[in-house]
Amino acid sequence: MRSVLLSGPQQLEIREIEPPIAGDDDIVVRIRACGICGADPHAVAQGTIIPGAAQTALGHEPAGEIVEVGAHVRDLAVGDRVVIDPTKVADAIIGGGGPQGALSDLVAVRGAVAGESVIPFAAHVPWHVAALAEPLAVARRAVDRTHPQPHHTAVVFGAGPVGLGALLALKSYGVGHVVVADIQQGRLEIALELGADAVIDSSAEDVRERLVELQGSGADAFGRQGLPGTDIYIDAAGVRPVLDTVFAGPKSGAILAIVGIHQRPVEVDFQSLIPSELAIVHSMGHPGSEMREVVADIVANTDKYARIVSDLIPLDRVAEAIDLAGRPGASRKVVVTLD
Repeated sequence: MRSVLLSGPQQLEIREIEPPIAGDDDIVVRIRACGICGADPHAVAQGTIIPGAAQTALGHEPAGEIVEVGAHVRDLAVGDRVVIDPTKVADAIIGGGGPQGALSDLVAVRGAVAGESVIPFAAHVPWHVAALAEPLAVARRAVDRTHPQPHHTAVVFGAGPVGLGALLALKSYGVGHVVVADIQQGRLEIALELGADAVIDSSAEDVRERLVELQGSGADAFGRQGLPGTDIYIDAAGVRPVLDTVFAGPKSGAILAIVGIHQRPVEVDFQSLIPSELAIVHSMGHPGSEMREVVADIVANTDKYARIVSDLIPLDRVAEAIDLAGRPGASRKVVVTLD
């Protein structure tokens, strides 16, 4: 079978390897689609995900069809359409330094558990839309860490896949007013289509002034007035100007969730933030029920989620897919298809 392997900086190849075999507790899934993560272009540039690894099998956003089921596996059957949680397999993370990557024709899920490591989905959902489950579960985890309520207001910085996923998650919780900020007009248009109450072009507008206009004003513990009335800030962009915007003065009791990948250290004046009692949380992966919840929402709102995917590229052009995903603003979500 084919598998995408990385053996050094820019040393990416599609190699023929032996297909996996299911043990009694395992299943084998024929991968039909696999999303390209924003971390994949960085891995290709660096030559690895895990330092010291001889080679790296790429791909951790898969959707596919079960083709083999071990004798002890329950509630899963050949022919089921499923997404795989790459972090909950029994041996090692799929596409995260383990022996398997989901940019492969076949993947074995060791110790398969229905609803945990493997989540079935309905037949009307296209493969490439189902493949959004993993990255959007990352987004949902970040939103969950802010404990959103219907009376809250929120702003999402970055309208890439995770930012759009955060928008959808906030709206699924009934958050009353959600703004999305980005510098790409096309992405902002998609955010409006997906339910954003307003958008901000942060390359041309003063974000804090616009937030006050859109979400009212608040005060900090010292009584300083005129601060944005925003309750929840989601950083899905991973760039310093986002933090500068928030740290310039949130209202008392606001919360900032950081899910974007910051490539450089950020200096913070925590003394200036004391009057705001700003809560800062970080988010990593999807350790709870996030993937199940996202899959259910994808099944219920398939057409809406389909708008997030911008490019479908076959496996034999995987290098092109990874390059495209690594160019800021060139795409929304790139998904590789496997026949």
